[in-house]
Amino acid sequence: MLHWMLTTLRSNPEIAVFLTVAIGYPLGKIEYRGFSLGSVTTTLLVGILVGQLDIAVSHDLAMVFFLLFLFAVGYGVGPQFVRALAQDGAKQALFATVVSVVFVATAYIVARVAGYDAGYGSGLFAGASTVSAALGLSTNTIQGLGLSLEQTRSMVGALSTAFAMTYIYGTVGSIFIICQIGPRLLRIDLPSACRSYETRLGGLGDPADTSWHHFIIRAYHLSDNAPQVGKTVAQVEDSLPHSRVFFDRIRRADQMIDAHEDTVLQAGDTVSVAGARGTLGMLFSRGSEEVEDPEMLDVPAGGTDVVVTKRAYDGKTLSDLAHDPLTHGLFLVRIRRGASGTDIPVLPQTQIHRGDVLTVIGRPQRIRAVLGVIGRADFSTTETDVTAIFLAIALGALIGIPIVTVAGVPLTLSMAGGVLIAGIAAGWQRFVYPAFGNVPPQVTWFMNVVGLNIFIAVIGITSGPSFVAGVQQMGLSLFLWGMAVTTIPIIIALLIGKYIFRFDDALVLGCCAGACISTPSLGMIASQAHSKVPALGYTVPYAVSNTLLTIGGIVIVLLLQ
Repeated sequence: MLHWMLTTLRSNPEIAVFLTVAIGYPLGKIEYRGFSLGSVTTTLLVGILVGQLDIAVSHDLAMVFFLLFLFAVGYGVGPQFVRALAQDGAKQALFATVVSVVFVATAYIVARVAGYDAGYGSGLFAGASTVSAALGLSTNTIQGLGLSLEQTRSMVGALSTAFAMTYIYGTVGSIFIICQIGPRLLRIDLPSACRSYETRLGGLGDPADTSWHHFIIRAYHLSDNAPQVGKTVAQVEDSLPHSRVFFDRIRRADQMIDAHEDTVLQAGDTVSVAGARGTLGMLFSRGSEEVEDPEMLDVPAGGTDVVVTKRAYDGKTLSDLAHDPLTHGLFLVRIRRGASGTDIPVLPQTQIHRGDVLTVIGRPQRIRAVLGVIGRADFSTTETDVTAIFLAIALGALIGIPIVTVAGVPLTLSMAGGVLIAGIAAGWQRFVYPAFGNVPPQVTWFMNVVGLNIFIAVIGITSGPSFVAGVQQMGLSLFLWGMAVTTIPIIIALLIGKYIFRFDDALVLGCCAGACISTPSLGMIASQAHSKVPALGYTVPYAVSNTLLTIGGIVIVLLLQ
């Protein structure tokens, strides 16, 4: 039975790849006291184990899936990356650029001191900085160096060994340094800093603004002595200057009518009104009776996602939007920003950016009125623009192939680097021209997760035979050098973020989490702060560093060859 299985896997290596992902991916989700290895590490380790069976897998298979993965990465960060370079995210973008350079420089210096070649050095960089995409670009660059088949295989094996040995601390260490050491090193009282920042953003200010997301909808029957009778809807809505209420519909006799500003309320009307609970209780405390009227209270609960695309609304605060007649009767319950869909705080002075996704609740006709002015509905269709995706990947690969020799050193983006840039361009084009290149979120998730894990599985299987020898040769020293490559850049990032770039105490840890592409750190920071404010510093550095550190996989190989 075992002989048959071994023969089958060697004859059909694609089965081994699927088994590797099927076993490795769920193992990465197992947590112990909040810690998990992650699917990339476990898939690589399972691949290395399977690779001990001496199974030959074509690298072409790995590259196909890796190019899909890189396109998805670029597509996701495209809007935020371009915006950061062109607009008011320049300071955070520069910070992320500096941190990325520090990561590459640290890995290069450590590799030189330790005597590592391009294989071990690039694996050390990719693992210690937890940039899985850099592993692929380094592999692709090594294979383009013109080395013999045996040298190439040995170097790729060394890369996988170094990545596997340094990735674990890279993940855990970055979380610990940013979330535990960071506040102490920078002397930051994070909860207090976030409360202060929220106050400056109006978090404790005008209740009319905070009612953007703290609201209920109720129906009231107006009697003869109700103070609202004889007044227009606008007069009643403006009667409490420090509160925000909206009349939605009116049931008058047997008719259902929409409430307009000049509609005069009459005795016997049943009105549906939205606002804060306390505000509604005070406004209708006499002369009216709350009633259950399902038709009047029928407001879609799920909300509609609106993508901000219009320049006129780029940079506007929520306070500006709250007082815009266009948003009358709409409630904002969520803002997501960046490729990772990071939630940012809903506060009066929070600025919205092009590309932000606003989740609003209100009558469909009110939402439709807003869409043409602010942006577009994020009703991503289930159909993927396959032609646009594959054409972009092909063009990006063609752009990345040429090699330019400078001072005897061959320089190239490589196919992988070209596809990453093509993904960024396609993502930006999709944002600017919504009719172009639709890729539903579920498809980008698939390309990200499946593309990367199949690539990692192939790398693990092909480098399995050399992994054991590499561990025996390098031993504990490789792990310790990886700790240095993780720790030094993060400490530098914390210090320059606080004292050179002078980010606000409430944002600096979020900026560092983004620049070090440590998404788990952001979650822990937000939990410690009891606030979403740190997310305001995360999205731009994440988009920039995710791109630059990925390209760093090429740079580190060229520096160490």
